[in-house]
Amino acid sequence: MATVLPKKCPACSSEMHVRVLGCPNCGTEVQGDFLLSKFERLSEEHLNFLLTFIECRGSLKDICASMGISYPTARNRLDALIAAMGFEGEKTAKAHRIAVLEQVKNGALTTDEALVLLQGEDIVNL
Repeated sequence: MATVLPKKCPACSSEMHVRVLGCPNCGTEVQGDFLLSKFERLSEEHLNFLLTFIECRGSLKDICASMGISYPTARNRLDALIAAMGFEGEKTAKAHRIAVLEQVKNGALTTDEALVLLQGEDIVNL
């Protein structure tokens, strides 16, 4: 049974690398030091937003309706996703901070979770 690929080390929070790939059919294994792609490093929240974004063909209006969120929240989540994928400029960094604070205000995040996000780390089993 497959499990979700861990993104951060549970001991030190460093980025995880894949060392062995295996074929479930014939048992062949390939060993190396394989980096995770930008998509594989996304948090569940960012990945779900990205999938909704694609499903809605990039229409923030449709994303709002699908996710039951306001337009500013959708915009902030998009900016946070852009930043998480490494396309961060000062404008998206500010939008990310605002989105995190908005989530604290709405009760979606605790202050400890927000602190982790604002320090540039994803939440891992808090």
